[in-house]
Amino acid sequence: MATSIAARISRKAAASAFSAHRHVISSRCFATESAKTISPSSDRVKWDYRGQRKIIPLGQWVPKVAVDAYVAPNVVLAGQVTVYDGASVWSGCVLRGDLNKITVGFCSNVQERCVIHAAWSSPTGLPAETSIERFVTIGAYSLLRSCTIEPECIIGQHSILMEGSLVETHSILEAGSVVPPGRRIPTGELWAGNPARFVRALTHEETLEIPKLAVAINDLSKEHFSEFLPYSTVYLEVEKLKKSLGINI
Repeated sequence: MATSIAARISRKAAASAFSAHRHVISSRCFATESAKTISPSSDRVKWDYRGQRKIIPLGQWVPKVAVDAYVAPNVVLAGQVTVYDGASVWSGCVLRGDLNKITVGFCSNVQERCVIHAAWSSPTGLPAETSIERFVTIGAYSLLRSCTIEPECIIGQHSILMEGSLVETHSILEAGSVVPPGRRIPTGELWAGNPARFVRALTHEETLEIPKLAVAINDLSKEHFSEFLPYSTVYLEVEKLKKSLGINI
């Protein structure tokens, strides 16, 4: 009885030892095979070190950016988009002009994570393009679609402007407001809410502050503009890395 138990234990020990040895051998083989598969090859390295494409042509339409306009490196401009002198488009924005034109006027700014689009046509009969004229501030996370914003206006963050809406000059839209299709915000007024409603008339001093805000953001964009080449400076670090690895550039 004792002999059979001892033999059974010895067989189990031998089996466990054999399985552990086989696991070690298989892991070594796997490591060897993986090392072979990730070995670099000089003829397969075709890196696009610029990452995300900022300028996306669509058919015959190519986005146009003025030489002194600031467009952040991770912004997407597609199709019929024009960014005029002194304007700035900040990080994470998407301006998609695949159906109609989008313009960002002189010294205007589109802040972080805004989405701007344009429809084929407008229900109000106004042009369906999205037009942002001079000295306009568009707050972060706003959504604009086929609307017209006249000079010297402020659109608060998280606002939504639908097709055919019109914001006349010297007007302010508070944060989180929603302007329904075809709604007109008269000149010199403050509107807020969902849907947006009249709050009060702006004072003369408040209207004077609107272009000052746009100019201040323009001055700030110049500091960012000086830090980036058109496709950022990341490619310099990538080229250094490729040289250190002995990869032909």
